[in-house]
Amino acid sequence: MKREYHRWYSHRLGRDMELLVFGHAGAKVLVFPTRDGRFHEYEDIGLVGSLAHKLEAGQLQLFCVDSLDHESFYCFWRHPADRIRRHMQFEDYILNEVLPLMAALNSHPCTIAHGVSLGAFHAVNLAFRHPHLFRKVCAFSGRYDLTMAVECFGNQFDGYYDENIYFHTPSHFLPNLECPQRLGQLRNLDIVLTIGEHDPFLDNNQGLSHTLWLKGISHRLHIWHGRAHRGSAWRKMAPLYV
Repeated sequence: MKREYHRWYSHRLGRDMELLVFGHAGAKVLVFPTRDGRFHEYEDIGLVGSLAHKLEAGQLQLFCVDSLDHESFYCFWRHPADRIRRHMQFEDYILNEVLPLMAALNSHPCTIAHGVSLGAFHAVNLAFRHPHLFRKVCAFSGRYDLTMAVECFGNQFDGYYDENIYFHTPSHFLPNLECPQRLGQLRNLDIVLTIGEHDPFLDNNQGLSHTLWLKGISHRLHIWHGRAHRGSAWRKMAPLYV
């Protein structure tokens, strides 16, 4: 299996950023790691291996990016307004540095946004905000409202709220979305969500699913046995849904 390492200095982020590419052809998959994960996490927990047959057959090519969550959502010494602005810089990096690299290396017309846990939030948020850039979004065990406190997961903004948080919270902006063009683009997306029946984010996933149906956006919500918020479950999900 082809494996490439890339690193460059991002002026948008003011730091070096790294990523790994797996495979040689096929649909391009933009992969976001978990909150604590790095660009090599998808490989480390066996998810690359679970997709090896698709990668070797040229059906998929993975682009596994690094996380900036400890500089944004989980950087609790920053003011919440600065946390969301740092996340917005990360989105700018993805849109204007990573996606162009993906296009330069692979001309396949299909781009998939994919992630697990907090990476699922990134995948859904990015794809729902920029649906014209993607054909599919595949999100495992995600929370799509970071202002929601559940179990040990708190409000990532400590009760602070502004329009930047609103426009980067799928559970908030989607119910009010009325733009026919953007709704049409969302309706053309292949949307796959998975969540465990005992996952603390189950209600949030079901709420997002309900909103999608109200907006006429078809999708698939797969509810797995147990909590299913771990690598062993994701390794089973990936070959089925990615």
